[in-house]
Amino acid sequence: MMQTHDHRWVKTVTLSPPSLGDNTADADRLEAALKKALGTRTVRMDLNLLKQLPERLRQWNYRATAVMFKDCRDTGILVHLAASDAIDALCGLAVDLGTTRVVLRIIDLCTGEHRGESVFDNPQLSVGPDVLARIHHVEKTGGLSQLNCLIIDGINHELQDLCNRCGISPENIHLLSVAGNTAMTHLMMGLNPHWMIREPYIPAVNRPGVFMAVELGIHVHPTARVLVFPNVGSYFGGDLIAGILYCDMDQREETAILVDVGTNAEVVLGNRNWMMACAGAAGPALEGGVTRMGTTAGPGVIDRITIDPVSLALDIHTINDQPPRGICGSGVIDLAAALFRSGMIDIRGKLLPERCGDRFQLKDGLGHLTLVPANLSASGEDLGVTQADLDSLVRSKAAMYTILETITGSVGMKQQDLETFFVAGTFGAFIDPASAVTIGMIPDLPLERFRSLGNSSLGGATRVLEHPGCFDRINQIRDGITYLELNVNQDFMNRFSAAKFLPHTDISRFPSVRWPTDR
Repeated sequence: MMQTHDHRWVKTVTLSPPSLGDNTADADRLEAALKKALGTRTVRMDLNLLKQLPERLRQWNYRATAVMFKDCRDTGILVHLAASDAIDALCGLAVDLGTTRVVLRIIDLCTGEHRGESVFDNPQLSVGPDVLARIHHVEKTGGLSQLNCLIIDGINHELQDLCNRCGISPENIHLLSVAGNTAMTHLMMGLNPHWMIREPYIPAVNRPGVFMAVELGIHVHPTARVLVFPNVGSYFGGDLIAGILYCDMDQREETAILVDVGTNAEVVLGNRNWMMACAGAAGPALEGGVTRMGTTAGPGVIDRITIDPVSLALDIHTINDQPPRGICGSGVIDLAAALFRSGMIDIRGKLLPERCGDRFQLKDGLGHLTLVPANLSASGEDLGVTQADLDSLVRSKAAMYTILETITGSVGMKQQDLETFFVAGTFGAFIDPASAVTIGMIPDLPLERFRSLGNSSLGGATRVLEHPGCFDRINQIRDGITYLELNVNQDFMNRFSAAKFLPHTDISRFPSVRWPTDR
């Protein structure tokens, strides 16, 4: 019979001992209890576990604690079996497999407690900064193996340090869940992503499923299982599936939208009955690629900027209040909004020298605006933006807005009808929605409708380890998504041209935006 943890992957069972009147085999006796506990038709057990089962059940008086998992809806897996009074920690590892950063989180499978977390730069950055560079590197001899080893070795090294801090051993890790974009999960599994970037853009696999950790080379308990989140295709990965799971979009009655800005700008619109998704190239310019000093969020990076409307003095905030060394996506959006409100740029995003004063310079015929003078920056060099940077930002914000307009229009919705606007990722954690509205990047909705999810990829990967009911939802989410291809969408291109102004050519769409002439 079931005793404890019935809402988690850890199940403590008490079995009736065999007798002359009940000669059910030990494995069958255990399977019957575990099937009932997990709600599956079958439960698989590894041969090595079966070899130890008769002696252990008798030694434990037919009472045991099992770590369970699934590999599909109707099939459970007995991952680990221990005495019911064993004191060894039973833990899981959630992994956000980012292109730039990787996050590990250890979860107590019995209580759901988060025991520790670690963030580190993806070691594949040494090969290439983005997905495209890494996929091209695969073409070189040994390239795929190199990229695979970099990420697996990185995870193993960081996990050992994290376990040391948490007072456990990697062998205490029995379940893992990994959420990442399609290319990153392919490289982690050692799968060739060559055809993802070539017509017709097909990944090697869309449903990786559940593996043994030893197959992937991850140093945890020898019988541990790893769930790799599925992807919809080459440009819509498991990190977005995890995000949908995390914000419960698949269970909501009202229609919501989820936006994640990273390698691309990825958008999901929908509710419990339907979901539409698309991805577009608005991401790189907003996530650190827009300026020469652009970088991802971290200590010393500018994340907020305001400009005094009278003196035009800049008030700059950096993460951890350290000397400025760069600017992240949220800082770039704040900057553009502040420049527009103060009349330092016009509706095309062009710098106006007469308003910029001595901060403005012409270098090689290109306008430059200094934000932080050399004596105040971490690098000892001026930090600033160029006209080319601002032009890139305007294109990126136009792409973002047009993606949102196109996906809502494709289902006959107006953007103003959106009740909840989820913003995910590091970008979402720092972005000021008011600034994004000011430059026309996102629709002019009441600010209370915007909700920052933080790291929704890690959040979704965590939920699967905390709640077995989330396992089946993953494939249901994946199968319920209709993908909208923007590359062949003429409507998208027409709308894009109209969005390349601040905030838009149709200013009636942004009634809350305060124009420079309103001062």
